[in-house]
Amino acid sequence: MNPTRLLLVDDHQLILDSMQLLLASIAGIEVVGVENDSRRVADWLARTPVDVLLCDLHMPHLSGIELTLHLRRSHPDLKVLLLTMAEDAPTIREAVRAGVAGYILKSACRTELEKAVTTVMTGQRYFSPAVMDQLTCLAEMTNGAVNPLTALTEREVDVLRLIADENPTHLIADKLFISVPTVETHRRHLMQKLGVKSVVGMVKFAMKHGLVS
Repeated sequence: MNPTRLLLVDDHQLILDSMQLLLASIAGIEVVGVENDSRRVADWLARTPVDVLLCDLHMPHLSGIELTLHLRRSHPDLKVLLLTMAEDAPTIREAVRAGVAGYILKSACRTELEKAVTTVMTGQRYFSPAVMDQLTCLAEMTNGAVNPLTALTEREVDVLRLIADENPTHLIADKLFISVPTVETHRRHLMQKLGVKSVVGMVKFAMKHGLVS
């Protein structure tokens, strides 16, 4: 199996050096580069195959969330993992809306970092335990169930967001570079996972969980 190609982005050189050493010790991960200026990430991606972008949330010029939004259209298969100290609900909500594949606190250990990269490479999303607590609060659940948003794959979240923004099926397919039948399959899976029976139900869910304004 080919290693996961990872690009590390942080405006602090000490963090870059430390994270590069840590990631180099994890089997199955290849750090293909490090970058301290978020404006140059697009150039990296144009010349180097990258599977996972591990970047700081708070950076000059383009934040991790802004960078995610900037790259979503041109690199739909890129998995973005945000590395940050912020675990406040508004920031997490904004990151989820941007379409990040995961959200990891800088207090995470090596094992959690490895788990996060492995998880997002399977098409699932990963959030640190403290972040999961905030997501559960955001869902305003009273029965103690896990936030259903975390049960969706990254691609399902993309499809849900576009459906909620009133995009027709063929336009969703064009924007995500997938076929119309694939969009329909995602739509069926979304209805099953969310327990809704119509597009209206999906839109209500997306609005409740901050995927659309």
